[in-house]
Amino acid sequence: MIRNMKRYLHIVKLFWGAAISAELEYRINFLLAALSSLGNLTGSLFGLFLFYRKGYTFSGWKWEEALVVLGIFTILQGFSSTFLAPNLSRIVDRVQQGTLDFVLLKPINSQFWLSANTVSPWGVPDIIFGAVLMLYSANKLGVEISNYFLTAIPLLFGMVSLYSIWFMLGATSIWFVKIYNVTEVLRGLLEAGRFPMAAYPTAYRFFFTFIVPVAFLTTVPAEVMLGRGDIVWIGGAGILAIALLFASRYFWQFALRFYTSASS
Repeated sequence: MIRNMKRYLHIVKLFWGAAISAELEYRINFLLAALSSLGNLTGSLFGLFLFYRKGYTFSGWKWEEALVVLGIFTILQGFSSTFLAPNLSRIVDRVQQGTLDFVLLKPINSQFWLSANTVSPWGVPDIIFGAVLMLYSANKLGVEISNYFLTAIPLLFGMVSLYSIWFMLGATSIWFVKIYNVTEVLRGLLEAGRFPMAAYPTAYRFFFTFIVPVAFLTTVPAEVMLGRGDIVWIGGAGILAIALLFASRYFWQFALRFYTSASS
C-alpha cells in the first residue's frame, strides 16, 4: 500500500510539474488571473458591504465574521480553479473525442488519472487572497491559534465534497455528453457560500444544507474558526465528505458500464 502511495505521489509530481511548466510559458496570464481574482473579490466585498453599511447583520454575524466566510469561499473558489476545473471539465472532451479510451487502457486508476492529470496556477491568486482575507478577519476578532488548525479539518472535508460532486457531474457526460450548462448551474448554486447560511430564509437554509451542501463548504469551517463550531456539524461534514467520495467512485464504475468507446 505504501509502495502504491509513493507511486501515485510520484505520478502527481510528474503531472503537475509538466502542467505548471507548460502554463508558465504564458506568465502574463498569471498577472491577468490575479487582477481578475482581485476584481471578483472586490465585487464580493462591495456586495457584502451593501448589507452592513447601515448596521444590518446576518442574524448575529458581525462584519468581520462574514468576511471569514467570504475568505473561505474564495479559497474554495481558487481550489476549484486550480485543481478541479482543469481536470474534470476535460472529461466531457475526452468522451466526445473518444480519447477516454486511452485513459482506460493505462495501468493506473482511471478516476485518479482524470482527477490529477493537470493543474492550473491561475486559481492560486484566489487561494492567496482568500487566505489573507480570512486571516485578517480572524486576527481582528482575536481568534485563538488553535482554531486556525481546527478549521483545516472541515475545510478539507469541504474540498473533498466539492471534488466528489464535480467528478460525478463530469461522469454524467458518458450519457449526456454536453453537460456544460449543468456545471454552470452548480457554480451558481455554490455562489450562495459567499454569505453565512443565516443570511437566507429557512427554506433556503434547508436546501443549501441538505440538498446542495453549501453550508458544509463555507459556514461550518467559519463557525469552527470563530470558536463556535458544533462537533455534530463537523462530524456531519466528515461523514458527507467520505460518503460523497465513495459515491463518486462507485458512480464512475457504474457509468463506465455504459461507455461504448470511440470505435463502437
